[in-house]
Amino acid sequence: MIYTLTLNPAIDYVAHVGKLTSGSIMRSEYENVFFGGKGINVSTILHEHKIDTVAMGFIAGFTGKAIEHGLNEKGISTDFIYLDNGFTRINVKIRAETETDINGKGPHISSENLSQLVNKLKMLNSGDTLVLAGSIPPSVPDDIYENIMKEHYGKNINYVVDATGKLLLNSLKYNPFLIKPNTDELGEIFSVNITTTEDACKYALKLKDKGARNVLVSMGGNGAVLLDETGKEHYMPAYKGKVVNTVGSGDSMVAGFIAGYEKTGDYEYALKLGTASGSATAFSEGLADINKINQLLKQDGRNNK
Repeated sequence: MIYTLTLNPAIDYVAHVGKLTSGSIMRSEYENVFFGGKGINVSTILHEHKIDTVAMGFIAGFTGKAIEHGLNEKGISTDFIYLDNGFTRINVKIRAETETDINGKGPHISSENLSQLVNKLKMLNSGDTLVLAGSIPPSVPDDIYENIMKEHYGKNINYVVDATGKLLLNSLKYNPFLIKPNTDELGEIFSVNITTTEDACKYALKLKDKGARNVLVSMGGNGAVLLDETGKEHYMPAYKGKVVNTVGSGDSMVAGFIAGYEKTGDYEYALKLGTASGSATAFSEGLADINKINQLLKQDGRNNK
């Protein structure tokens, strides 16, 4: 089973306006509402690929119930922990000539709540995959990911870590199955500017040497590179299409990669399906559906540069 963990999920309210004028009352041209959070995004795309998944994490209040109900309506299994106080955050995103985002803080998560999570994760079995994705709320200690991995180290759990900075680096000693930095995140770790696939592979190798089994680097319009656990380098150019919204595209790439590997055990195909899934979301208003992904797969990605 593939489990995803989202510690600070959100409802994304996206308002499209012609022009943003500070200090005035405006009317939106149209609105969209999406269930946000990196792990939730991964579960959503895995479901599109018909891969069994369970979305986990913390939710609170009416907004938390809305997320759970919305995912269940889509057929996505959930196993959230309910918090007694507060409500799951709402992120307000204004789309005009420029993009303006106001991301909510999220509810307080107590040490008792974290203990609940630790106990819930005891059901992980050998061969399961746990996706640890995204930033953490202010009330959660910054060693949460590594502590979860330490708790189950040696149980043959495949960890996928899609995080930044110390959250990512501190997880490497527990040999995650996959990590997915983008070029900006990878460059920030090593204080360099990464612009080429050669640079991406060079610094991906450094993360592999620190313990990661597979390192997938997303490069936006330049495609993606993968350094797999055998030491082989793979490159996939970006697919062609009009970028509409990049939110969730990295999560979609992670989900597509997991789905591709689950289905075939082949890293090259996993990279291809991951790149198609990420691109399909970038070309969509919200997260991609399987039809959009399959349309891109019909392209020969290697001729798309």
